[in-house]
Amino acid sequence: MNLDFWISVAVLAGIYGVFTLGLQLNAGLTGILNFGQAGFMAIGAYAYGLLVVNAQWNPWAAVAAAVLAAVAAALLVGLSSLRLRTDYFAIATIAFAEMVRYTLQNAQFSGGNQGVLGYDTAWRGFADAVSSRLSQADFGGHSQLPLLVLVWAVFVVLIIVLTLLERTPWGRILKALREDEDAVSALGKNALSYKLQSLAISAAIAAVAGVFVALNITYLYPSVFDPNFTFFGYAMLVIGGLGSFAGTALGGLLFWALLEGTRFVDLALSAGQQASLRFILVGVALIVLNRVRPQGLLGDRAGMVAGR
Repeated sequence: MNLDFWISVAVLAGIYGVFTLGLQLNAGLTGILNFGQAGFMAIGAYAYGLLVVNAQWNPWAAVAAAVLAAVAAALLVGLSSLRLRTDYFAIATIAFAEMVRYTLQNAQFSGGNQGVLGYDTAWRGFADAVSSRLSQADFGGHSQLPLLVLVWAVFVVLIIVLTLLERTPWGRILKALREDEDAVSALGKNALSYKLQSLAISAAIAAVAGVFVALNITYLYPSVFDPNFTFFGYAMLVIGGLGSFAGTALGGLLFWALLEGTRFVDLALSAGQQASLRFILVGVALIVLNRVRPQGLLGDRAGMVAGR
């Protein structure tokens, strides 16, 4: 077993898990279909990278600024399109994400397709120091282990915080919006305001995931943030269960274990055919799960049926 390979898979599962928590907050708790999460993540990642490289900001200050930039983008998108019907809002957010990606690809400030380098120097120094400490305890030799610990620590903290928020009056209003927005409005609650809050928090979480992506790949370029990122997130959402923040972690682990574990199956196929087969297997698994347990592994069937 190649431990370094599985550590990298666990890092990906954690990053996608953090990313998907925002989708869970939007789709699972609030009932809004946000397909622009990759755009918010790209804004966070590039804001972090450019501020560190070009403006020489402290990395922690750059992370805070990246989160604020993603939140500002979410408010702009939400104010202009959250009044649309759910399916039209989904289309609007896809368009937003693609606008962000193509802007980053063609703009001078972002480096275009040449990308951004050199923003991870402080992190690499810290990670090397941690790795040297781990080597003294016989855990050395795994360069991605510090990032794995950081990503999953943040992931678990976010799951706990969002689960606690779900149980507050604010969280119950979001659930009510998912079930019947007109009823919430009739009770005197500003539905648009709560939807904006949900979208803004989701964008902030996406920005954090974007920073993790930047640290993981060490080189920012626009094609990283294509729509597949969001679609993978929704696949993890379906597996783990809609409305379950803990299910996001389980869904992420199972999705990436299935997608990457099939690399070791030798079927005498070309590389392209094997890649296609891996996605076919994920699709089949999703279909079977939808038939056997449509609410997902940790989802609530009663809540799913009530939200229809």
